Amino acid sequence: MQLLPDGARRLAAWCVVILLAAGVGWVGVLLCGEFRSAVVPVLLALLGTALLGPLYQRMVKARVNRSLAAALTCVAVVVVVGGAGYVVVAALVHTGGQIVDSLRQAANSVAGHFGAVGTSLDDLAANSKDLLTEFGGTAASNVISGVSVVGQTLAMALLALLLIFFFLRDSHRVAGTLRSLAPRGTADLVEAMARRAFEAVEGFMRGTTIIAFIDAVCITVGLLILRVPGAVGLGALVFVGAYIPYLGAFISGAVAVLVALADRGFAIALWALGLVLAVQMLEGYGLQPMIQSRKLQMHPAVVLLAITAGASVAGVLGMLLAVPLTAAAFGILHELRVRYARQGPEGPGLPGPGTPGVPGAPGPSEDS
Repeated sequence: MQLLPDGARRLAAWCVVILLAAGVGWVGVLLCGEFRSAVVPVLLALLGTALLGPLYQRMVKARVNRSLAAALTCVAVVVVVGGAGYVVVAALVHTGGQIVDSLRQAANSVAGHFGAVGTSLDDLAANSKDLLTEFGGTAASNVISGVSVVGQTLAMALLALLLIFFFLRDSHRVAGTLRSLAPRGTADLVEAMARRAFEAVEGFMRGTTIIAFIDAVCITVGLLILRVPGAVGLGALVFVGAYIPYLGAFISGAVAVLVALADRGFAIALWALGLVLAVQMLEGYGLQPMIQSRKLQMHPAVVLLAITAGASVAGVLGMLLAVPLTAAAFGILHELRVRYARQGPEGPGLPGPGTPGVPGAPGPSEDS
């Protein structure tokens, strides 16, 4: 090694550090995959706690008992999510036959303009019920595995809801617990890193909520102008679906277009499709990078890369968790860099900006 220049030795050392960190991170991902039934509810509960913290704190400030405030917050989540799900299922069941008839009429209209191509579309629409029956038979053959997956999903959702309740109720004890578990002399650093990480998750959830609200308002107003039935319910679906990047927007937009096709015809469905595409372009190229990067203090390119990497590792769940986890990691690294950059040759110097009691530092928060 002495034969190598100083720069080459430093490069080799950094390569070893990066490889070790990547190996440890990959092993951590594999372990999380093995214990996903416990890890996923915890991560979802942390996201829910970050989002619902302000509502819980307002009830606590209004002198509501902590346990009751946490329970009411969880009930609000169940009502909102369950109500949106009921509206979507009811809309699909009510308009399913109309959607098939509208597809048939649209195919006939296309056949009048494009001849053979339209005829093939007409055949597809005519045979759509047979295709659905065939698909239903195939799905029925796998009903046992499907029930198992649904049961596991419901169990994880219930566990996440219970964890949200406990995280909210006991949020005022987190700082003291972390300080008691931290190694000697590192309590301030551990608490500061935890605060930074949780603030990053809060930024993600609040930024996503702002984006979801804007999307839902735009879609609802547009559907009301087009006189599409159930516009408010479809807007609620858009709001809930926005928490799943890309895929949620696609599903909610497809449902809105199908309902417009079933009740208002092919022309209005095209207008609804244009509305959905315009809102999604506004979100993807404007709101998502600008709001999320501002809330998380990350470059828009980092946000997009984090979502892509999360999707490649864990699918839809990875897309949901990638950005807040990346932001939390960036916050921790920033806190460490600031702390150790202020250390002089004599040891620790001035405390970092996350240290409690320092002017300009975030004070104790019951959300953390």
